[in-house]
Amino acid sequence: MKKISLPKQSKLLCSDFIFGVATSSFQIEGAAQTREPSIWDTFCAQPGRIKDSSNGLVACDHVTKWRDDVELIASMGAEAYRLSIAWGRVMNADGSVNRAGLNFYVSLVNALHAKGIATHVTLYHWDLPQFLEDRGGWLNRETAYKFKEYAEVVAQALGDKVAYYSTINEPFCSAYLSYEAGIHAPGYRNRKSGRQAAHHLLLAHGLAVPVLRKYAPKAEHGIVLNFSPCYAATESKADLRAAKAAHTYHNLWYLQPILTGAYPQLVYELKPHELPEIEAGDMEVIAAPIDFLGVNYYTRTVFREKNGWFSDVPATGEGLTTMGWEVYPEGLTEILVTLDKTFENLPPVYITENGAAFKDTLESGRIHDHDRIDYYQKHLLAVHHSIEAGVDIRGYFAWSLLDNFEWAEGYTQRFGIVYVNFETQERILKDSALALRDFWFARKAQWQAVEAL
Repeated sequence: MKKISLPKQSKLLCSDFIFGVATSSFQIEGAAQTREPSIWDTFCAQPGRIKDSSNGLVACDHVTKWRDDVELIASMGAEAYRLSIAWGRVMNADGSVNRAGLNFYVSLVNALHAKGIATHVTLYHWDLPQFLEDRGGWLNRETAYKFKEYAEVVAQALGDKVAYYSTINEPFCSAYLSYEAGIHAPGYRNRKSGRQAAHHLLLAHGLAVPVLRKYAPKAEHGIVLNFSPCYAATESKADLRAAKAAHTYHNLWYLQPILTGAYPQLVYELKPHELPEIEAGDMEVIAAPIDFLGVNYYTRTVFREKNGWFSDVPATGEGLTTMGWEVYPEGLTEILVTLDKTFENLPPVYITENGAAFKDTLESGRIHDHDRIDYYQKHLLAVHHSIEAGVDIRGYFAWSLLDNFEWAEGYTQRFGIVYVNFETQERILKDSALALRDFWFARKAQWQAVEAL
């Protein structure tokens, strides 16, 4: 079995660098009958929306098997676990609190705390309750204020037992993919809708941060954004301009208002009817100071000019993941260094998602996923190089702990380092999980030996 290693002087080997695993609620929890329906339940029920016509009603049955999953995380030597909370498991449609649902998360966090595993909670990972979508969803400004109320309920219940709170996971996906491109729930296709949803998501983030600080003053608070370096398909001026616009539209649109209180200049190049409606004081709310930035990275993107705008060019060639994504670890270093140079006030960074889907084959009870081990090896080196280049990175989370429901791809894609048999719910550590486990335990033994001197 391949091993994972880093240079002896790497800061990733120090005791103050955190390694963990990550999941999200809709993708693993199941137990749909004990929560409010979400937009993804509705989306899954629409023919043609999900690649294998599946749904998240059972998923990994985590709500039933959570104790076993906590033991699994601990056995691997992970120091932290990043999870998301299902809004509709905590809040009922009438505005009351689902005490049983909230207590599920209280018990989960308590168990992690007892194991010495730091909990990173994400309050929103795309599963908006359908009752809010029925009132306009993220196109309705009121949803941002409902998010603030929900954040208060969670923070009051979990407090400082949670080490890190992230408000929103990848608002790009909940705005662009969901309201502009129509790929994700609720499946709208309108540029104005995408920009308005993005603004309300960022407003929700800004409204929630002071509430989280009030009820969890010892925790750190931030947001998780996805980034991808944008390349031009050719050296033509049109394609170079398209790549620059894509970088602004996809990467800077969400980070720049948080750090500077203003949207990128590209906003003025959009047509008037495509611009979001922004009320007085919104940008100040969005720019609430954050303690950290969660960065999700998977691959680079390539763009060409099309009709005066940009259009992505799918990756081709060998070595692609089963998602059709290029393995491009140097892009992680590139985008991190670029952001660090662009924003003087870039907060400390946690790599909150990084991983790959490959075709996993179960052979005699083992999954020899060498490609995934190579992926992690190369991307951990990219994190190492980023730190050497001056980026303040303090942690890394492998995506994902478990094979799970992969949104529009259904169960056709396996990102997990732990194999899940969705019929029996058996969990099997893949070779990548064993490699990470061995690396994490060896790392701990190394710095513990140093500290003992």
